Amino acid sequence: MIYFAHRGASAERPQNSVAAFKRARALGATAYELDVHLLCDGQLAVHHDYSLLATTGRDTLLGTLTQADLAQYPLINAFTAEKCTIPLLRDVLPVVRENLACLNIEIKNDGNYYPGIEKVLLDELHAQAPDMLPKILFSSFDYPTLARLRELDRSVRIGRLCRAFDVQEALALGARSVHMNQSRLTPEIINACHAHGLQVFAYTVNTQEDAARLSALGADGIFTDKIGFFLSTR
Repeated sequence: MIYFAHRGASAERPQNSVAAFKRARALGATAYELDVHLLCDGQLAVHHDYSLLATTGRDTLLGTLTQADLAQYPLINAFTAEKCTIPLLRDVLPVVRENLACLNIEIKNDGNYYPGIEKVLLDELHAQAPDMLPKILFSSFDYPTLARLRELDRSVRIGRLCRAFDVQEALALGARSVHMNQSRLTPEIINACHAHGLQVFAYTVNTQEDAARLSALGADGIFTDKIGFFLSTR
């Protein structure tokens, strides 16, 4: 079973912050998940929602900001006194590089909200972390985003993130894995994936009971906010 630190150690530090990824690494994580958006100045930011309301208390769209603006939107930190801000992707990559087994980068791009984000992302990774590319798994709920990514680079590893399972979509992308909400996974879905050589990763799993149930079903990995708990009990 692969344990992905979902947005870093997000049960102990602000999600998707540098502090969350540092904490996950300190806890022994070697697999991580993060989300990327495209700022209006062409920089890639690590954050989950399009809006900053849940993480900063201010209902501002991340894509309308520049790198310089991010300092004005400190993340709410209910864990420590440390001031955390929304990081750029290039800030996080060095944190997770050591002993990295897999980095799942979820591309936020519903309806092509950020035209061209696929090329910007690939260019950034080639420039900042070419050594990490073989260990990066790209996912998105937006199928055309993954299709464009595949057209740009035939060698990238893709995980089909979906709400409704369609094995043919995953196969058409040349995907390595299928990622689904744990509540939607069934033995039939997992068996169909494995029959076609696809791994199955479930989100978001924060209890030992759910992890054991998914393991019994044959899931290959989970995304968890509580990475420290699972790494200490495996």
